[in-house]
Amino acid sequence: MVVLQGVILAVLFLVELAALAGFGYWGFQVGPNAAFGWLLGIGTPLAAAVFWGLFVAPKANFPVSIPVRTLLQALVFALSGWSLHAAGKSNLALIFLIVAFVDLVLVRTMKL
Repeated sequence: MVVLQGVILAVLFLVELAALAGFGYWGFQVGPNAAFGWLLGIGTPLAAAVFWGLFVAPKANFPVSIPVRTLLQALVFALSGWSLHAAGKSNLALIFLIVAFVDLVLVRTMKL
């Protein structure tokens, strides 16, 4: 059981990193020029990481209740999935969202 919990938490961490990568990919793709693309490509994942650190991380500066944290995690994952879809990677967005939400349900069901 401990191994399964570790795997589920590791997948959640990888999903968090993939969400940041999705935001970055979107930023680089939708920028109307190279400078703005770089700004969005770096700034969007940076803003998401700051938001995550402030409210969602286990040692967040502004801790929230578990239901609110779950909602915020789902929001970040949904926005990252949308950004992948908007950047033309619809299949990747669907796979990401399925993995993210299944893992999130497992984390909350197992109370990890």
